[in-house]
Amino acid sequence: MSGPVDYRLSPDSDGYFGVYGGVHVPDCLIGPLQEVAHAYHRISRSADFIAELRYIRKHFQGRPTPISYCRRLSDSLDGARIYLKREDLNHSGAHKLNHCMGEALLAKYIGKKRIIAETGAGQHGVALATAAAYFGLECEIHMGEVDIAKQAPNVARMKLLGAKVVPVTFGLRTLKEAVDSAFEEYLKDPVNTLYCIGSVVGPHPFPLLVRDFQEVVGIEAREQFLEMTGNLPEAVTACVGGGSNAMGIFRGFVNDPTELYGVEPLGKGPKVGDHAASMTYGTPGILHGFKCYLLQDEAGEPLPVYSCASGLDYPGVGPEHCQLRDLGRVKYVTALDSEAIDAFFKLSRLEGIIPALESAHAVAYAMKLATEMEQGAILVNLSGRGDKDLDYVIENYGFGDTEAK
Repeated sequence: MSGPVDYRLSPDSDGYFGVYGGVHVPDCLIGPLQEVAHAYHRISRSADFIAELRYIRKHFQGRPTPISYCRRLSDSLDGARIYLKREDLNHSGAHKLNHCMGEALLAKYIGKKRIIAETGAGQHGVALATAAAYFGLECEIHMGEVDIAKQAPNVARMKLLGAKVVPVTFGLRTLKEAVDSAFEEYLKDPVNTLYCIGSVVGPHPFPLLVRDFQEVVGIEAREQFLEMTGNLPEAVTACVGGGSNAMGIFRGFVNDPTELYGVEPLGKGPKVGDHAASMTYGTPGILHGFKCYLLQDEAGEPLPVYSCASGLDYPGVGPEHCQLRDLGRVKYVTALDSEAIDAFFKLSRLEGIIPALESAHAVAYAMKLATEMEQGAILVNLSGRGDKDLDYVIENYGFGDTEAK
């Protein structure tokens, strides 16, 4: 009889999580990607690298981030208790800095002079610009024109930090096209440049790198929750676009008797082009150099996607998430725009915490789950703060139920 499954899975030597992941890229990129993978496996076990990263986590990022108990929100639901892992209090306002500082430190160790990336909501772009400023690296951020208009505060922050922001003007001009554009730029000079992808997606070794750097969230959260309550949470929720914040917190609980929920954006509903729920409506396909569940047409081309949260409007999802879905360890569920907006206002009014619209999807599902469970505890990964979304929310939804006085 076989023993229990160890869900803390790593990719095989070819970068596959089961049948997902891999390296589906032009031949000219295979060598540079192998170089990054080899360097990461060597350097990440170096005492010098680990010590410097730990120093950065504590003295620059402000880690560990705390866990907050949402007493008033929980009381309003009369069900399970809701807690938040406060990644919104991480320096630069989101979980993204966890992997950006790690990737930029890796770039420094392997002699890269320039780092580039895509961004949707702008939090990854801000985080990478922050890391570039810290280490003295050149930085270039590719961002769709639609998202540039929606996320003006983050665009200003990137430029203030010294990054070059490249508007992406083709296609839907959102996150998928930003990744396309950044990959094209990376192809021009992979020798001197490190592509610091913004989630647990892309060809190997990117899903591995980002996951490992984000795992600090789950390690902290498990220890903190036990110390605070004496128990593990009955459930953990996290929003899923590409899936970096979710994978980070899930890693802390994946071998525990805790239900894990990845919350996808259902947007305006299930109609094609009205959502970005890859796990719910997608099928296996190839995107941006890796295999995953993908919203695609009959020819295998990515379908248009939408979410009120710019960081979630991606037609694919990280390969490790795909494996965890197939294994049944993580349940992938959805939240509508309307539910996320409701959670945005309720968390703001009842707890004094303004969440990112991405994170509001995880809060929304936790609120629904709390009423169904009636008792127990739910931990939400509050992956980012909502400063970046204020103009968009106010313009489209006002101030919620009551106007500001």
